[in-house]
Amino acid sequence: MTRPHQALSRRTLLKGAGAALALPWLEAMDPGTLRASEAPRPKRLGILFMPNGVREDQWTPTGTGREFKLSKTLTPLEPLKDELLIPTNLWNQASDYGDGHYVKTSGFLTCQTISKSLGFDLNSNGISMDQIAAAGIAGQTPLRSLELAIHPVSIGVDTNVGYTRVYGSHIAWSRPTRPLAREINPRLVYERLFRAAYPRPEKNQYQSLLLDRVLDDARQLKGRVGQADQSRIDDYLESVRSLEKRVEEASRSEGKTWKPLVDMDPGVKPSGIPREHAEHVRLMLDMIALAFQTDTTRVCTFMFGNAVGNTNFSFLEGVQGGHHSLSHHENKEENLVQYQRIAQWHVEQYAYLLSKLKAMKEGEGSVLDHSMILFGSGLRDGNKHSPRNLPLVLAGRAGNRIRTGQHLKFDRLTPLANLYRSMLEAFDTPMDRFADSDGLLPGVLA
Repeated sequence: MTRPHQALSRRTLLKGAGAALALPWLEAMDPGTLRASEAPRPKRLGILFMPNGVREDQWTPTGTGREFKLSKTLTPLEPLKDELLIPTNLWNQASDYGDGHYVKTSGFLTCQTISKSLGFDLNSNGISMDQIAAAGIAGQTPLRSLELAIHPVSIGVDTNVGYTRVYGSHIAWSRPTRPLAREINPRLVYERLFRAAYPRPEKNQYQSLLLDRVLDDARQLKGRVGQADQSRIDDYLESVRSLEKRVEEASRSEGKTWKPLVDMDPGVKPSGIPREHAEHVRLMLDMIALAFQTDTTRVCTFMFGNAVGNTNFSFLEGVQGGHHSLSHHENKEENLVQYQRIAQWHVEQYAYLLSKLKAMKEGEGSVLDHSMILFGSGLRDGNKHSPRNLPLVLAGRAGNRIRTGQHLKFDRLTPLANLYRSMLEAFDTPMDRFADSDGLLPGVLA
């Protein structure tokens, strides 16, 4: 006779030899959903942005549909081929304008044309698709979304094109005039996730008192400065109000229905920002995986670099120089070889994250099965600065809503916004209209 299942506490520990290890989330920890096949799983949306484009003749797979072969640059994804959907011929028409990089970065997820600015009056003229998704599931997780990057926000004006460099540091916009701040320190990301998963109401109350004082000081200062500075203070006040709201939400979550799907081990907290670029990237990807595994947030964006970023990739064999410099290859083979290797390295990091999510079991599937992770760049080739036929890869089935394992070749100049509408549909946050979209992408949704 089979014994009935017994519910386990989420705080159950494996103990021995003077140590204690937290168990991962198990079906038995939730007596109301013991049958894995019936348990609804949270869906996650991740966006990984790579600056400077790719070597275009070594990006596109050969063959279409399910009979396709990955290109040289995409070979790191071979073990994950069945998890991929690769769209060809999508373009971002709104970014086919002006400068070489900034419009194509800040407009990557909005599919809108940014307003030309020297710094204080930013305007993306749209909300990014990740924030539309986050708004659609607001309140279901402690953190509405998570914005990560490797480099701090660029400042100053690029005098070559007359745009503030700030535009090149943001892809996530909660409002047309509100780019979201990114975190670049993996230790601080971990601490933020940990505080969200295990809130302390008394600390939140104290923090709210501090925020009240900050707001009072800022309001007084606003009366003594000029119009441009008043605009900057308004932006600051808005960010403080956003922080206050997150504090209140974290406090309200205490004793409510949300709990982390797995316990977080404080012993694995990163020590800070590594000196090595590759290690820094891996740690940030680990933070994304942890955030999705624990269900602390379901929406995350990550920027491998800022627009016009010139990270030195000499740590790669055969590469000598910076990313942006090599992207202006002038069709010289020695530059193209290095440019391709840098793009392939970024794909290797994407494959690392996908493999990590796939190894995280969740019910009868994995975290990757319940996710959509998009990798891409805002331009095709760094030498041409063209937003046509963008290099994009989508991975994960989003709970069997995405038909993976295929390369789809669309009509030339199919709107990128059609992909975003399809992804929002799969995320259960559908939009009747988004930017220049004229419909859902055929063949994407299951």
